[in-house]
Amino acid sequence: MRTAQQRAKRQQKVEELCAATLRALTGDARLHYRGRRLYAGERALPQHAPHLRVDPAEDDFGDCRAAADGAALRLLHSDAALHRSLCPDDPVERLVFELLEQLRVETLAPGEMAGMGANLRRRFENWSRAFYRSGLTEGSVGILLYTVAQMCWSRLTAHRVLEETEDYIESTRMSLVSAMGTALAGIRRHRGDQRAFASHALAIARIVGEQVRAARAESEGDEDEPIDQDEKRGFALLLDFDDGNETDDGIAAATTGTSKAFEDAALTYRVYTTRYDTEVAAASLVRRTLLREYRERIDRRIAEQGVNLPRLGRMLAAVLATPVRDGWRFGEEEGHIDGRRLAQVISSPAERRVFRQERFVARSDCVVSFLVDCSGSMKTHVESVAVMLDLLIRALEMTGARTELLGFTTGAWNGGRAYREWMSHGRPPHPGRLNVVCHMVFKDAERAWRRARSDIAALLKADLFREGIDGEAVDWACNRLLARPEARRILVVISDGCPSDSATGLANDAFYLDNHLKDVVARHERQGAVEILGLGVGLDLSPFYRRNLATDMTQGLENDLFGEIVQLIGGRHRR
Repeated sequence: MRTAQQRAKRQQKVEELCAATLRALTGDARLHYRGRRLYAGERALPQHAPHLRVDPAEDDFGDCRAAADGAALRLLHSDAALHRSLCPDDPVERLVFELLEQLRVETLAPGEMAGMGANLRRRFENWSRAFYRSGLTEGSVGILLYTVAQMCWSRLTAHRVLEETEDYIESTRMSLVSAMGTALAGIRRHRGDQRAFASHALAIARIVGEQVRAARAESEGDEDEPIDQDEKRGFALLLDFDDGNETDDGIAAATTGTSKAFEDAALTYRVYTTRYDTEVAAASLVRRTLLREYRERIDRRIAEQGVNLPRLGRMLAAVLATPVRDGWRFGEEEGHIDGRRLAQVISSPAERRVFRQERFVARSDCVVSFLVDCSGSMKTHVESVAVMLDLLIRALEMTGARTELLGFTTGAWNGGRAYREWMSHGRPPHPGRLNVVCHMVFKDAERAWRRARSDIAALLKADLFREGIDGEAVDWACNRLLARPEARRILVVISDGCPSDSATGLANDAFYLDNHLKDVVARHERQGAVEILGLGVGLDLSPFYRRNLATDMTQGLENDLFGEIVQLIGGRHRR
């Protein structure tokens, strides 16, 4: 049984591999996965064919690869505008039409890519077994849709229907043959022509839609045989065509919604009042004696971890440092003639060391800022996070890079003074952010680790952890970086979930802060001046950050973990 952290890491690796496959097959460098969804740049691409819906954290890699192959074929061989113009409005008819279009493009897999065809066949058969074994085929609507899917797939691909259910669907298949015979022949004949194919696919969709409506009318009229509730719930998943309202487990489920309050405000984020907001040095909030105690705890943990710090520094230098010209090397056997040694050519004709070469040294013209989510749920992980950041800051300084450590929390639980002020003013609608933000500086870029090491230990102060308003914190950290002179600016956000502030959520809606964070990250990614990375503590942050890494800190901080973080920091064009 995989833990949540292991599932998140597996999901991320599978999505990276599948995204690479998609980019290679389509030639579109914008394609990537975020939160189990396929994106082209910042636009989410729909995935309506039910057999291509997979869970990268749980499903076999072959199924995930087949879903990527199917998506690539859809992008290559289907005209999205034409498809939308022909798509029926009825949800059942649309489900059938979407499925048939996907099956059509899958038959166009190149013959030289036998593995792609095998992946797609295996995925459809696995989905068919799962659908049948789930009990969804026990109702009249379920068996009808399942039989149509099997008949159309078999006719298009020339494969036999699933052997396990062949006898089970025989009677339903026979009842459909007379009505669908011509259309079935048409989809096979015109699978290379989307418009001609669509006319036959629409005919099949209409036949299915009519039969489903008749079956439902009969069930509603017969009080003794109501529609099975499990069947309705099962098909609700298949018929969900809203691109922004999928509900999966984990962080992806919590962040796929759209904020009505955010949209009503024309995507403008509101703050009810900034009167009580603060930006403070974190060490000023902790007694000095307590800071020394916290520092000793961190030092003990570091000694126990046994992380090879010089090796980590070399790894970071390899991905961050760039060669810079630093004078000349003299006395070389090749290169540019050194005019000062021309006399040696006459006096010692055998002497060959009369050349000079340009000397280059690796230097990191870079600043890395770490932004820590100091919300209540992070308390459990904070010691491991503090140790990890302490080691990374020391290693980065070995490369010559500047470092900064920031944190964000709220001034109070449940809104505090800002919320009380809103209440006293009669609770006007759509107030925006309703809490007091507190931005903390543990180490600024101008201070070396040796001078800030005790201040870093303030991360262990549990009282600082309240709620989290991530969007404003990311904007604040990016603005600090933009004021820096370094050529490369990197922001690493360390968090264990989505933004959370109870007062703001209740006064606006549950996704208000989520949507603002996505908007802030997208804006800075478009500007390109700051690279924003997400480091998820046990969770996948891909719904927010295009470049991200899910980490499992429950097993300790090992060299492998730091290797993955180095790859994340160094991957300028990753995903």
